[in-house]
Amino acid sequence: MERFSHDLVIVGGGAAGLRAAIAAAEESPHLDIVIISKVYPMRSHTVSAEGGLAAVLRDYDTLDLHAFDTVKGSDFLADQDAVELFTREAPKEIIQLEHWGCPWSRDPDGRIAVRAFGGMSVKRTIFAADKVGFHLLHTLFQHSLKYDNIQRLDEWFVTSLVREGQRVIGATALDLRTGTMAGLTGKAFILTTGGAGRAFQFTTNGMIKTGDGMAMAYRAGAPLKDMEFVQFHPTALPGTGILITEASRGEGGYLRNADGDRFLKSYVPGKMELGPRDLLSRAIMTEIREGRGIEGPYGPHVHLDLTHLGRKVLSERLPMVTELAEKYVGINPEEESIPVRPGVHYMMGGVHTDATGQTSLAGLYAAGETACVSINGANRLGSNSLTECLVFGARAGLAAGRYARQASEVELPTEAVQAEEARLYDDLLGRERGGRGVAEIREELQTTMEDHVGISRDAASLSEATKVLARLKGSFEKVEVADKDRVFNTELTSVLELESMLTVAEAIVHSALRRTETRGAHFRTDFPERDDENFLAHTVVTQGETGPEIEYLPVTITRWKPEARVY
Repeated sequence: MERFSHDLVIVGGGAAGLRAAIAAAEESPHLDIVIISKVYPMRSHTVSAEGGLAAVLRDYDTLDLHAFDTVKGSDFLADQDAVELFTREAPKEIIQLEHWGCPWSRDPDGRIAVRAFGGMSVKRTIFAADKVGFHLLHTLFQHSLKYDNIQRLDEWFVTSLVREGQRVIGATALDLRTGTMAGLTGKAFILTTGGAGRAFQFTTNGMIKTGDGMAMAYRAGAPLKDMEFVQFHPTALPGTGILITEASRGEGGYLRNADGDRFLKSYVPGKMELGPRDLLSRAIMTEIREGRGIEGPYGPHVHLDLTHLGRKVLSERLPMVTELAEKYVGINPEEESIPVRPGVHYMMGGVHTDATGQTSLAGLYAAGETACVSINGANRLGSNSLTECLVFGARAGLAAGRYARQASEVELPTEAVQAEEARLYDDLLGRERGGRGVAEIREELQTTMEDHVGISRDAASLSEATKVLARLKGSFEKVEVADKDRVFNTELTSVLELESMLTVAEAIVHSALRRTETRGAHFRTDFPERDDENFLAHTVVTQGETGPEIEYLPVTITRWKPEARVY
């Protein structure tokens, strides 16, 4: 059995994880840091981000305006002290990336270019054409290579966290290439594994977004927060879930129904296509439900019309959108409209942390989509999430690094690794055939979440989802793993990911059932109004002996009192 010991262990190699590692390495050159990821860092889901990063870089903009837009976009569920911190730190992170070589798009005068994004009062989204995630991740990864004290374990799957009292002291991990287990001892851990969109059937998320970090923290005893708030992006390609970036609307694209009408004038007349994602997604589904959708081979949808933008804008500002439309639906967006419909895109909820990334367990931190600080509340504004990865990734790296420097030495109990080794090899791989297959259980989970926990929810559908999930958890206890080989056993990896998705899905459903109001992305048709008297609060869910246990925490309000959210 292999053993690794490091000062700081970062689980996940995307934007938040890399930024955390760099921050910790710069603060403490002698700190022993390792990034462990189930994929090579350049395959992290950050690479697929298209639209941009929000930050105040223009004289016409202000930090207060960015903060208010974010708070209003959150339907007043964001913690305003965290939002104000976020908007203050954001410009520094953009300039830092500029110095590290990120190739931002430019205005003719040489300044970093900005574009409009949904829910933002002014143009403040920095971009690199529509491939910002690709360039951001390359910049962070390449910069991380200069630090000798940052090591990597690529294609390792972290399966559990190990506690000593109320402190996390280690983890167990599976080397996917060899199939061997190892124990990792660390003075501090940061979870940066992204979201859990794959728990749903139709999503823009890549196959690796299975909620592993959220589930690990939850099983270790750290609460999750605001899990009922799942963001649907308005414009994904039917049949594939591939994202058509909000930048396409930021550059002037129109959404049209079957009658050719720009129907958003009836829903968000002040913002139209630049309204927030929750309201646009709901509007699209209303058009479809009322018969104004467009039928297609993958179901009803609406059209994203870019034909009026012209070749120059499409080639310079939206080259990836053009390429995706041509390759996946055979459409030239200069000449035809693109079919789109809402798809699950982002988790506003995550591991409950403070503004340094600290969880309720000593030595355990989280950042990025895995965490809930909370700056996103009930609905995230587009282009805030990548900036969040930078700001709070850096803060978590600094805080965890400082904690590790003063923390006492720890020793990982051998029995903890042996127990996890027995669970994987003796239980999962050694089990006799006869249970349900992983793909069958996963498909039922995803269908259930899509049908019962989607854009529109009510008590009956959510209650049904709780019953199905309870049954699926029972099926998982007998899940069949046909492939008994340990070397690069992708079926075993799928089982571990399914376990994470079931855990996160249960937290989502129970949190949604208890919140009897409509707020942001949580749209209850049986409770259509926002209820500030009873639910101006964060949902905090912990794993109890018989299932999720839910409490509520007050929202931090510093300057902006809740008001009607109209655009």
